[in-house]
Amino acid sequence: MTTQTDKPASPGRRAFLAGSGMVVSFALFGAIRARAGQENTLGATILNPKLPGDLKIEPMLDAWIKIDASGITVCSGKVELGTGVKTALWQVAADQLALPLERFRFITADTALTPDEGYTAGSHTMADGGTAIFHAASQVREMLVQAAATRLGVPPAQLVLDNGVIRSPDGGQLTYEEAAAGVNLHRFATETSPPADPSAYRYIGRNVARVDIPAKVTGGAAYVQDMRPDGMLHARVVRPPNHGAVLTSVDIPAVAGMPGVVRVIHDGNYLAVVAKGEWQAVLAMRALQTSARWQQTGTFPDNASIHRVLKTLPKLAYVTTRQGTAEVRQAPPVQEAPPPAPLEGAHVERVAATKQYVLHGSIGPSCALAVWRDGILTVWTHSQGVFPLRAGIAGLLGLPKEQVRCVHVEGSGCYGHNGADDAAADAALIAHRMPGVPIRVQWMRDQEAGWEPLGPAMETALEVATGADGSLAAWRHALWSTPHNERITNPGRLLAAWLVSQPIAPSPPSPIPQPEGDADRNAVPLYRVPDVRVDMHFVTQMPFRTSAMRSLGAHINVVTIESMMDRLAERHKQDPVDYRLAQLDDPRAIAVIRRAADEFGWKTMAPRPPNRGIGFAFAQYKNLMGYCALALEVEVDPEHRSIRVLRVVSAVDCGQIVNPDGLTNQIEGGIVQSTSWTLFEQVQIGGVGVRSVDWQSYPILRFPQVPDRIDVHMLDQPGKPFLGAAEIAQGPTAAALVSAVGEATGQRVLQLPLVPNLWP
Repeated sequence: MTTQTDKPASPGRRAFLAGSGMVVSFALFGAIRARAGQENTLGATILNPKLPGDLKIEPMLDAWIKIDASGITVCSGKVELGTGVKTALWQVAADQLALPLERFRFITADTALTPDEGYTAGSHTMADGGTAIFHAASQVREMLVQAAATRLGVPPAQLVLDNGVIRSPDGGQLTYEEAAAGVNLHRFATETSPPADPSAYRYIGRNVARVDIPAKVTGGAAYVQDMRPDGMLHARVVRPPNHGAVLTSVDIPAVAGMPGVVRVIHDGNYLAVVAKGEWQAVLAMRALQTSARWQQTGTFPDNASIHRVLKTLPKLAYVTTRQGTAEVRQAPPVQEAPPPAPLEGAHVERVAATKQYVLHGSIGPSCALAVWRDGILTVWTHSQGVFPLRAGIAGLLGLPKEQVRCVHVEGSGCYGHNGADDAAADAALIAHRMPGVPIRVQWMRDQEAGWEPLGPAMETALEVATGADGSLAAWRHALWSTPHNERITNPGRLLAAWLVSQPIAPSPPSPIPQPEGDADRNAVPLYRVPDVRVDMHFVTQMPFRTSAMRSLGAHINVVTIESMMDRLAERHKQDPVDYRLAQLDDPRAIAVIRRAADEFGWKTMAPRPPNRGIGFAFAQYKNLMGYCALALEVEVDPEHRSIRVLRVVSAVDCGQIVNPDGLTNQIEGGIVQSTSWTLFEQVQIGGVGVRSVDWQSYPILRFPQVPDRIDVHMLDQPGKPFLGAAEIAQGPTAAALVSAVGEATGQRVLQLPLVPNLWP
């Protein structure tokens, strides 16, 4: 795999001089619409909408930067999920504080120590969290320089910052810790920060070895699954066969007498065992599961009927329109929106697409540890949002939030709302009943697959009218989906809260507002269309539990949009890349498309042999974050019913790049993950619920099926805001695959996954 980074010439801004009067302000997307007191899309309350990044939700500088006699600590409420963001955030802090990486501590996602940044999700970490650290660190550095100038008796501009020491021309010096002794960092951040010269960055824009990798490749304690505190007991839970099943009987005494068993917990439909040894806990869990008898209360649709069923379930209608450049989502929602007038004329095209439910498929099932000691319940978890989790657990157990502490420890697989929060609730519930003893809850593979929130099944239908020259005239996009955002807004969003004898109902589902969206994420085209309407049919009563899966609805919406663009290009006898370029005004979008096409050799491709095909696709994630254009080539083997991805060429623009190697990893990972989704992945469902409870019934991409070659070309934008990158490749990869497979087979299949639909 190869990588190339372009660095345009740095803008002509002079290097920062300590004490300079120049200031610069970064306004991130969404700030204009945000108001104090509102929640952002990640569940955190906005306190000052004028501040950059997540300073909006935590404006106090000492929440981010702490300096005392013991040293310097930088804090972030974001978590490391395997994306490398901890390293990237560390780099940002180091550059803005003018410190080497090893000179300060960096703490992430601990409800007792770090700012509340809600969830680490939606590719927001660098755009919001990185921007907050960028400005907080810059403002703190300026305050330290000003304090040192006063104490040393020299103008600030004459001071030199050298690895945590502030030096004056006459030999005077102060460490940051000494300078901070006269500075009160418990103050609000300001809307402006000292200017930064990208050409002077020491760490931003450079490859720095990821801090989370060594333990993972040396067998060290890398994950929450590896934790083994002294005195720890092992717990296992027993789940009902499906949602809605009611426990009618269970043999508690027989299990309680098994070797090593310390306790059996039975509370309504909630069952768990606690044992001294892990294998003892597993054996006791199996015995408890065998003795349990359940009454079924319902049946479930199967894969063949799910999209028809979605259209019959209770739902709310949300309408987003764009006329000119303004986009508005209709509020409040209605039970049924008036249908759009049908598009008519000689140049109207229609496409429809579907996707099945998908699993997060974490290689390591969810795990958590908890201990209730001295009036504090501490939970170690790989949740994507330790602060919302703390509130949910506190509500579940009837505790004040101040008595619950959630500490993030990386888990072996996440990227979306999997079982991490629910495993944490299990550990908390059990530990609260057994004071002073650390409790480790490890889910089993079938529990993770059967009970994690699924990525929703969806259906889309797109109708587009064009002019005789191919120009886009009118756009009608309809979609049907259950919620993509069932994260913790009340205790009832936790699985354990449904099962206990006094259950808590989950709060009603609601979609993420546009322009981010959830099921309708990326449903509004970036292309130039004067008349756009998107109808989201938001299904509120779900046959299966669903929530956030990486990229949310963007995965299928980009497939739908880009398939339409291919079809329109063919109708108007234009090259697919040229056709896209002709419908765009955004120069950064145009640049990534041209770069991907040029590096792929789109215009110079030789005629393809039989069973070979190429595809091209583009999207700007959420129409406001990173840009990704992608071309790929496939080879289809009908005899063996297999699809081989020969090469993928991508071009991305994520604003200022912090760690090129980390960004490359994210794009490659997104391409591989989306390839797996698009070709293979679907949850097998039926009358008893989820039937895909192992890797045989839920196939994922294997190593031999990984694309033969992936090239990532990065268009760096020094000095521009950070844009999210972790989810930008999923939609374009899927869309390009659909196009390439269609060319290779002559079948334009838009029912995902492709392999079982090409060869039923």
